[in-house]
Amino acid sequence: MKRLLSALALVTTLHAQGRNYGRSMVISQQGIVATSQVLASQAGAQILARGGSAVDAAIAANAVLGVTEPMMTGMGGDLFAIYWDAKTGKLTGLNGSGVAPQGLSREFLNKKDIMTMPGQGIHSVTVPGAVDGWYKMHQRFGKLPWKDLFQAAIAFAEQGFPVHEGVNEYWDSNSLVKNLNANNESARVFLPAPKTGDLFKNPDMARALRLLAEKGTDAFYKGVIAAAILQTSQHLGGTMTAQDLASFSSEWVEPVSIDYRGWRVYELPPNGQGFAALEMLNIMGTRPPAPAGALSAAELHERIEAMKLAYSDVHAYDADPRTYHAPLEQLLSNKYAQKRAALINAEKANCEVAAGDPVGSNTTYLTVVDQDGNITSWIQSLYSAFGSRVTVEGMGFALQNRGAGFTLDARHPNVLAPGKRPFHTIIPAFMERGDEHIGFGIMGGNVQPEAHAQFVSNFVDFGMNLQEALEAPRFFKSNAAGCELSIESRVPAATVRQLTRRGHVIQTLRGYMELMGRGQAILHNSKTGTNFAASDPRADGSAIPAPIN
Repeated sequence: MKRLLSALALVTTLHAQGRNYGRSMVISQQGIVATSQVLASQAGAQILARGGSAVDAAIAANAVLGVTEPMMTGMGGDLFAIYWDAKTGKLTGLNGSGVAPQGLSREFLNKKDIMTMPGQGIHSVTVPGAVDGWYKMHQRFGKLPWKDLFQAAIAFAEQGFPVHEGVNEYWDSNSLVKNLNANNESARVFLPAPKTGDLFKNPDMARALRLLAEKGTDAFYKGVIAAAILQTSQHLGGTMTAQDLASFSSEWVEPVSIDYRGWRVYELPPNGQGFAALEMLNIMGTRPPAPAGALSAAELHERIEAMKLAYSDVHAYDADPRTYHAPLEQLLSNKYAQKRAALINAEKANCEVAAGDPVGSNTTYLTVVDQDGNITSWIQSLYSAFGSRVTVEGMGFALQNRGAGFTLDARHPNVLAPGKRPFHTIIPAFMERGDEHIGFGIMGGNVQPEAHAQFVSNFVDFGMNLQEALEAPRFFKSNAAGCELSIESRVPAATVRQLTRRGHVIQTLRGYMELMGRGQAILHNSKTGTNFAASDPRADGSAIPAPIN
């Protein structure tokens, strides 16, 4: 009997060990940098160790990401950021998204027999806003000298870095190589595509980064880099002018928020799609979470249907708020959430929800907490892989194709117009309750709002820790209309069968798909001073704490 009881005790003990996710959280009393690329995280952590602020580390990490993930991010893209001040508890938002050149209009494109907004090429290029965004964030929240923030990025561009697996998958695709070959400068700089472990150097980008470090943002918007951007545009028949670049300025904005089961969740207002995540959570919050768990058919069905409703609204109402007033107060009200939730049939998928066309994206998200507990939630992107696929001559970086976010439908609030910002997919996020404050984000085009909502629900509703909530299997609606969706293979087969019976048309993909988004998250406990960080295994990144001085 004693042996039997001992054996049962051993089985019970073994059964209690282990977990349903892979990585451990990074837990530290020092600052932490979490990015999608380990070299970028390391560069940011080194800045923190030198006494840099969360924003200093974010800029340094972001600059490295532009070198090591050149198809995702860089000087030619846009930036959105949220900053939480640990002393005051105040949240500050920044919209660093660029505008359409003054010469780029529906009429201009129509005269060239272009009747739909180009997805790539010089006419998809908008003014890059990231560099100005970096500068404004540094002016307000930085500590270290500007020039010190770019040294790691310059070194990696000049001396080279070994290419990681996730980046190689993007870089070495046949369709991308074909598109890069269409632009001579892109082909010269970025082809042939390096293999995993190959050393890649970009001396032209090193030159551009050194100019930026030494001469500041004037080099980019008025100086040598600006001249190279204008020359590139002119050679390809683009409309960008010196005035378009010199007149650009990022905008400070107030985050918008909702209450989700006692947690305050924040996103940035349009022209980003953050309110779709909040609306989706509001709809989910009208009903209790499914008792059978996060991966049950009942829970996933609820999330999928809430996502369709939220996305139908974001594609109808999201546009540059300087030209159109989106009805956010109504869209994020509890009354509206109840009205939308009433449309969900618990036993049947809705395949007739109206929505706009989905768009793809290649983006980098990072989050940083510094020694003082300040947090920045930071996202920067070129949009598609290598953006417009136009590389600035002699500077080694691609220009974004954010103009693809416009429509040429004159009746739509997001119609192309000179000096206007397009609909944007990239969204940083933040949430807090009591002493716990979390900067988080999950990049990946249209997937972002639904991935944000899935992460928040995993953490709040089902008690997962940051890493588990980030790693948990996700779904992705490849088209907001209809019932087709993709799902990771780690979702139980029984759940997939039950969802199929409800009318969902499911494509099962590999266990960890970058298509589902690549996320990072950091939690700061303001009472204990302890930081918890998570990094998504769908990317090449990690969360790295600053070393003790």
